[in-house]
Amino acid sequence: RFKARLDYCKADVTNGAGMKPLAEHIGQASTIFFLALSPSLYGAVCKALDESGLACGDCRIVLEKPLGHDLESSRAINAEVAAVFEEKRVFRIDHYLGKETVQNLIALRFANTFFEPLWNNLAIDHVQITVAETEGVGDRWPYYDEYGALRDMVQNHMLQVLALTGMEPPVSLASDAVADAKVNVIRSLRPLGPGDVRTHVVRGQYAAGALDGHQVTGYLQEEGVRENSRTETFVALKTMVDNWRWAGVPFYLRTGKRLPRRASAIFVQFKRVPEILFNRRVTLPPDMLAIRIQPDEGFSLEVLAKRPGLDLAIQPVRMDLHYAAEFNGQSPDAYERLLLDVMAGDHTLFLGSRFVQRSWEYVQSILDRWQDDASIPLETYPAGSWGPKAADELIRADGREWIQP
Repeated sequence: RFKARLDYCKADVTNGAGMKPLAEHIGQASTIFFLALSPSLYGAVCKALDESGLACGDCRIVLEKPLGHDLESSRAINAEVAAVFEEKRVFRIDHYLGKETVQNLIALRFANTFFEPLWNNLAIDHVQITVAETEGVGDRWPYYDEYGALRDMVQNHMLQVLALTGMEPPVSLASDAVADAKVNVIRSLRPLGPGDVRTHVVRGQYAAGALDGHQVTGYLQEEGVRENSRTETFVALKTMVDNWRWAGVPFYLRTGKRLPRRASAIFVQFKRVPEILFNRRVTLPPDMLAIRIQPDEGFSLEVLAKRPGLDLAIQPVRMDLHYAAEFNGQSPDAYERLLLDVMAGDHTLFLGSRFVQRSWEYVQSILDRWQDDASIPLETYPAGSWGPKAADELIRADGREWIQP
């Protein structure tokens, strides 16, 4: 039934005359145009839609990330799109925001009375966000070698998750209220000076190694990759949110390809109890909330409890929720939810132009420093490992360790 509704129309989408076959085919209907194209074409396509009369009525446009290659190109793309489509008709899609666990972050925080009083620097020691991929660059090398992990993952996916984790309660669940709350988090990120990029950011590139019992090639040996490419496939960074709630609480982000397992998660580690009573003679592990984004969506809370027996022995126990088991089945696919929201005109789970601008401003300082200072190393790490040793040293310098998802 679905296939019977599909059609195909060949057209040159970069100029108005080339759009004529499409315009004749669909007429003046209110249409959703999904641009799964290079971002460099977004401006030309929007102009062509306008010239051909297709940008009419309540039609909407969906833009796939990344929205630009850097801050300057992102501004240019937003300006070109805005010249044709008003903001309420633009949907900048990021499939991560359609995942059930990401959507549930707001409910988890603001629908439970016991989380919100603790969701601040008085109770939380630090936050970790990990997005790990097992696959290599594969046939995406023409795109990936130009963009790298910082642009591909940190600028959009990871800063969005950070914003949802750290935002203040929005005044309502309306899309503009949620967008305001998220943008305020990105505005509060402490700027990275030239010295900070060297000490607070680690970049890496995978070398040959073993993954799931199989030998895999390094990035530079992938078919099509530029010889001596300096493109990073791994990024780890420490950032601070300089606002009242999060002052002094570091956020550690890391993402990479060819890591041991495919997993995305948020770890909220609470502060240790005082070194009295149970914590006087032994170092007890802190309580921790783990929010699993993929593949096993759900969350767990690790707390300390007395082990049964005559001795007063304390050990961690885990309270665990698996969405698929608890709610009898798989969650809707991320794109399924997001495309439905486009049809409904709901922007809550989409990137606003202000967020894109602020996130690029933050990332641009890192890109500029990498470009200007050739002495900043591009670390290598064997495929199948958790990244370069420098990433471990980054977090160990603060007396902490990465939590493996």
